[in-house]
Order: sequence, then structure tokens, then C-alpha cells
Amino acid sequence: MTTRQDCLALDADDRLAPLRELFEIPEGLIYLDGNSLGVLPRATPGRVQQVVREEWGRDLIRSWNTAGWIDLPRRVGDKIARLIGALAGEVVAADSTSVNLYKVLMAASHIARQDQPARRVIVSERSNFPTDLYIAESLARELGWTLQLVEADELQTALTDEVAVLMLTHVNYRTGRMHDMAAVTRAAHAAGALVVWDLAHSAGAVPVDLRGADADFAVGCGYKYLNGGPGAPAFVWVHPRHAERFWQPLAGWMGHAAPFRFSPGYEPAPGISRYLCGTPAVIAMSALECGVDTVLAAEPLGGMAALREKSIALTTLFAELVEARCAGHGLAVVSPREPRLRGSQVCLTRAEGAYAIVQALISRQVVGDFRAGDERMPDILRFGFTPLYTRFVDVWDAVEQLVQVMDSGLWREARFHQRAAVT
Repeated sequence: MTTRQDCLALDADDRLAPLRELFEIPEGLIYLDGNSLGVLPRATPGRVQQVVREEWGRDLIRSWNTAGWIDLPRRVGDKIARLIGALAGEVVAADSTSVNLYKVLMAASHIARQDQPARRVIVSERSNFPTDLYIAESLARELGWTLQLVEADELQTALTDEVAVLMLTHVNYRTGRMHDMAAVTRAAHAAGALVVWDLAHSAGAVPVDLRGADADFAVGCGYKYLNGGPGAPAFVWVHPRHAERFWQPLAGWMGHAAPFRFSPGYEPAPGISRYLCGTPAVIAMSALECGVDTVLAAEPLGGMAALREKSIALTTLFAELVEARCAGHGLAVVSPREPRLRGSQVCLTRAEGAYAIVQALISRQVVGDFRAGDERMPDILRFGFTPLYTRFVDVWDAVEQLVQVMDSGLWREARFHQRAAVT
């Protein structure tokens, strides 16, 4: 079995280890929740203060031009493009994941109605992130379409000649299972359907190649592995073959071809810029840019390929140590063991006490999170591994704390069973 000394040796040989210094990590904290909220980059407070004190406080309205505020959605979008297999000019940072999903789903449905009007079904995974399902349900109701939910292994047979759009999250938020984007996209296209990908749990964590996969639409989150801060703006990508086929439904002034002409009629901007809507959130967008820069800092050290290699090593080690050291405590690893099927997280299930176990771990400076189960799967303990700042010794120490929580029965204490508003 791997020892703590082995983990220290792995950290000493880790070419990505210097990147940890880009982050503010509280002393003694083992943070395994970057799949929910990324750690604060050291550059962010100074940058935000510069925006507030100098660009807003001193230069005021002039900063739209002098500080480049007006270009932030495209500038940050171009940086994100480098992480998801897109080209410059194809991504904009804007709004929230939910809002962007509504935009691209409506665009996809419009294109489908033009090309194949008989198709009126949106297919997604039953275990997809709920906001994606809620947005799709709302849109299907608006269009008089059907939202069909299936299990992951039923996707191929669900792609009938009635399906207009397949909507999937690349890495499942509950289990960490990762789809083969290229293979799934090929299958959907062969069946005549368009594909919308949610990259919330993959952008900045695993290699993504939207262009290589010939995907149609993608959205993603800025506050998880991109380290943009709580509520950070999201991003949207549309394949150039689709970008100008539809006025996205939230046709706001920033998506106008000439927003400062102030004409009463809407004229969509060319390309991806039409997927902008309202005025960009300058402070939040500036913080997001700092977060994206932390991921791009890995480029000289091997980029996303190096991050992925370390992610696989971290998640494999965690799963192996849990199974070896927590045997007999009813914890089961439900994330795929084959690396190509797993994102950068490991999820455990337990029939009893999952929430309390997570809370007990947090009290011992190991931060993961909890997701409620359903009739198909018990409650889930989630642990996300961000290779930019997670060390191998953190993995060993986290499992050691889990062993102590389980062996001692600490999780049974009443204080750990009191549910907070956010789990």
C-alpha cells in the first residue's frame, strides 16, 4: 500500500507543484471541493481592488475604453477557448450556465425545426445536473416538445428519428463519470441530432476538444475548476457553422452588431458575439480572468495533458486508499475506476450517514461535499481533485482523517446531522 512517505516523494517530483503557490490556501486545510468552488487565486484580490479603486473609483466611465471593460467577455472567452479545444473568437464569457444553456438550447431547437421539423424530442441523462433538466423542461414546454430522460447506457438506443437535440454534461456531477465526447457526438450526428455539452465539471479539469469532437454547442461554469470565484460568469461556445443561423432568444444590446448606435431594431452581431446579452459584470469578469490565468499557467509545464495526468494519479490513489483503509465501513467507490471514464473527482456512497461523515471531515479540515441520493443510488460523498493545487500528501491525509472519523464513530454526533442550507 502507498505510504505517506511515498506521497511526499511524489509531491517532490511533481512538475506542477509550483502552481500551488498561485493560490490562497488556509494553513492545514485539505480542500477537495474544487469541483464545486475553486480556491482563491493570489492575484484576484489585487486585481479586483485595482478595478474598484482605480478603474471604477478614479477613471469611472472612461474605463470602458481605457481599461478595456467592453472587451472582457471576448478576451476572457479567448482564454477559455484555449482550454476547451476552441479557436479565438469562438467563446464569450457571459451570464450564468443556466442562462447560456437556455440560449443554446433555443438556438439548437430553432436549427432543428428548420432542418428537420418532425423532430421534437430533447434527450438527456436522468442524472444530469438538475438546472440543465429544468431549463430543458421549460423550453420543451414552451415549444410543445418532449424532454426524454434516460440512463447513460441507454443513450445510443434513445437516439431515434424523433430526437432533435441531445443535451449532456461531459462529466456527471454525482458520479464523476465522463462521456467520450467525440464518440457520443458522432453517434448523435449519425442519428440526425444536434449535441449540447455542459462543461461545468470538465473545463479546466480534463482535456476538452470541442472542435476535434465536432460538437455543436457548449456552455460551462466559471467558478469551479476555472477558479473564478463564487457566482463567476459562465461561458458559451457555438460551432461557427451554427453561430449565425439564429438570433439567440435573449437578444440584448451587447449582442447587437453596433450596440452604441442605439437603433431601435435589433441587428445581431456576427459570430459568437450575438450570444452576449446585457452589460458585462466587470468586477466578476475581472476575477474570472485571474482564475482562468491560473489554469493557463500550466501551459509551459505541459498544459491540460499534464493536469490530466496528475488528476488521474490523484483520483486513482484516493480510490485505492479508501478501499484499502476503510474496508468494513460501508463506503463504496461509485466513480468509474477506468481513468478514461472518470473526471477529476471521486464519489463514495454509503447507505447511512453520508452527510454527517462529510461534516465530520470538514470539522477536521478536510473539505468535500454531499449530494443526496435517490432510488437508484445512496447518498454521495463527493471529493474533487484540482491538480493545480492538490498534493499527493493531501490525498493520503484526507483518507487518514476519513479512517479516523469512521473508526471513532465521530460522524454519529448529533451536531454533524444538522442540515445546513447548502450541502
